[in-house]
Amino acid sequence: MIPVEVVQGAGPVILGLPHTGTWLPAAIQSRLNDRGRVLSDTDWHIHRLYDGLLPGVTTVRATFHRYVIDANRGPDDASLYPGQNTTGLVPLTDFDGQPIWQVEPSAEEIAERKEHFHAPYHAALAAEIERVRARHGVAILYDCHSIRSHIPFLFEGTLPDFNIGTNGGASCDPRIEAATLALCAATGRSHVLNGRFKGGWTTRHYGQPARGVHAIQMELAQSTHLATEAPPFDYDPAKADALRVTLKAILTKLAALGPELKA
Repeated sequence: MIPVEVVQGAGPVILGLPHTGTWLPAAIQSRLNDRGRVLSDTDWHIHRLYDGLLPGVTTVRATFHRYVIDANRGPDDASLYPGQNTTGLVPLTDFDGQPIWQVEPSAEEIAERKEHFHAPYHAALAAEIERVRARHGVAILYDCHSIRSHIPFLFEGTLPDFNIGTNGGASCDPRIEAATLALCAATGRSHVLNGRFKGGWTTRHYGQPARGVHAIQMELAQSTHLATEAPPFDYDPAKADALRVTLKAILTKLAALGPELKA
């Protein structure tokens, strides 16, 4: 199994998909406990949700599960949200704070996973960003995520449907942030900008507006497109189709902004 799948498009928008993969090497899967093997922290069906929404889009998708290594964490494993509960580069617990391993990975194993999974994903993503930027003078990275709407270990209450992250506005041009926020607000659904999720390492690392690279993260509550936020995490076509209308509008608008954003 290759660690990353790339589909090259001709437009200025790149979709990052770091958490939709469910593949684990047998040697790693065998060391998960029963709870870990449920893979509950997957971004379930997100690649399906975004499929076909924007002609000419580039996609970069990790095929491996985040329990192998989290492609949206920095290689130094620095916390993205100091002082708050979170999971690390190689998670030791799930999003409920419960252990997922029978035998936790060693430092040497984590180093191997960086080399064989994390590094190839980011090499591919960086290459596509540079290819798109060379062609258009700008690249817009839209990082696709989802999470259960109720996770007391990570946040209080119910998560909004749309959680937009731009690292406090630092990772993209204000027009990208404003357009995305306006389209989410127009739906009448709950939404927030730079709330609990301000953008992961991918958004913060690659978003460099001064050099023509803009990054924005969209964290969707899974209640917006799943039949249930529990096993078997089935896709709900009716919910998803309604949501896809908004997601298509967002991606279409970002692509149209491309020519205006040239560095």
